[in-house]
Amino acid sequence: MTRLDTVTRYLAIDGGNSKTDVVVGTGEGEVLGYARGGNTNHQNISLPETLSRLRALVAQARAHAGLLADDTFDHAEVYLAGADLPAEVELLTATVAAEGWAPTLRLDNDTFALLRAGTDAAEAVAVVCGEGINCVGRASGGRTARFPSLGMLSGDWGGGGHLASLALWHAVRGEDGRGPVTGLSRAAADHFGTVSAEEVGAQMHLGTVDRARLTELTPLLFDVAAGGDAVARQIVARQVDEIVALATVAARRLELLDSPFAVVLGGGVLRARHPALVEPIVDAIHAVAPKATVTVVDAPPVLGAALSALDALGSGQQAYVNLRSALARAPD
Repeated sequence: MTRLDTVTRYLAIDGGNSKTDVVVGTGEGEVLGYARGGNTNHQNISLPETLSRLRALVAQARAHAGLLADDTFDHAEVYLAGADLPAEVELLTATVAAEGWAPTLRLDNDTFALLRAGTDAAEAVAVVCGEGINCVGRASGGRTARFPSLGMLSGDWGGGGHLASLALWHAVRGEDGRGPVTGLSRAAADHFGTVSAEEVGAQMHLGTVDRARLTELTPLLFDVAAGGDAVARQIVARQVDEIVALATVAARRLELLDSPFAVVLGGGVLRARHPALVEPIVDAIHAVAPKATVTVVDAPPVLGAALSALDALGSGQQAYVNLRSALARAPD
């Protein structure tokens, strides 16, 4: 049994738009405590609410690890959705540091956790396509590439939430004659048990159907596209283009296109591995960067936060093996 009063301990957090994972572990790669909660993006729920949720999850993970409420950690790695602009990273860092969880802290955007979870390579790019979409890259010498990721305000396109909205938009227009006929119309109505796609939108507007359920149309979009529907296929093709653009622009900024580097794909939309999405992405990236290795990551991104903690603590190689094994069993 590990003696908690003598081991080096870390706190690792991955906070996203849909879920947040917290890990308490040791420098030897043992996972002592784990907690999962909901959205902790301050852009959506406010900074005070984000902090309140993080406090509760840290307390839960600390208790799961058998630690006292005032026990601290030797280091903390915190990766949060919404840590997009430098001013936001600075604000969130100061806010989290004030909690006193650890004497040293590294905080950045949650896409960096995905990147670390997906590869040990020094030269790498990660694209997350989950509820939203984002991309970061790193190269030797500490160089990084990133995007503001502020939605339409910063030129972003896609992600599960956007795709779901587009699916309903095209479904309604295809039904009432403003747009081309599409199988999305019937599929959306059938999914929600309504007479029409227009009624789906109306019920969400009135609140008789929870608007949060709109995201249920994202997998439906891919199903309709797989059936050959031209409108659905066009939306999926546009998502392919956006993911490829993010990955290749980041790699170009880091001067990696002619070199071996890793491309890590993650987030719920990409983890579903829809052939019409992932296969064209791989082909298009290889057309521009033939030496790139493209992988879809199934491990929870909090693994990347925990691995980064081991990096900071100077852990040995066996610790990394232990950690990957432990978090492979964590809830997805």
